Amino acid sequence: MTTIPSRLARPAIMSRSRSHQAFRVRELYRDWYRSAPEICALYALNVSPNTVRAAIRQQFEANLHLEDPGVIERLILKGRQSYQETMNCWMQEPHIMGILLKPQVQPERTFMQKFLTGRDEDAVIPAAS
Repeated sequence: MTTIPSRLARPAIMSRSRSHQAFRVRELYRDWYRSAPEICALYALNVSPNTVRAAIRQQFEANLHLEDPGVIERLILKGRQSYQETMNCWMQEPHIMGILLKPQVQPERTFMQKFLTGRDEDAVIPAAS
């Protein structure tokens, strides 16, 4: 497959209003959702497109509570960048499986457990394990 980097490129624009921002979030979600079968085919994943769609939905719902327009803009730009990298095959299968399909949930630890280990690992979350 030939990679055309500009195929999915979009200009980095700032939203004019909350409604325009909501439109851009829905547009990004729609792009990810519709490309789930293609992602499974490109990366030869052993999961169904429905599993990928559920993971995509979970990622978007994790940020549903955000209200700060600057944070939302940053997430839109990062999501668009990740979408372009995924669809142009610039990611490897471990990236897809680690970032998209495995939840980034770490067990809660008490202060004493953190202290005894000697470092604060909660500040650093690995991209893929």
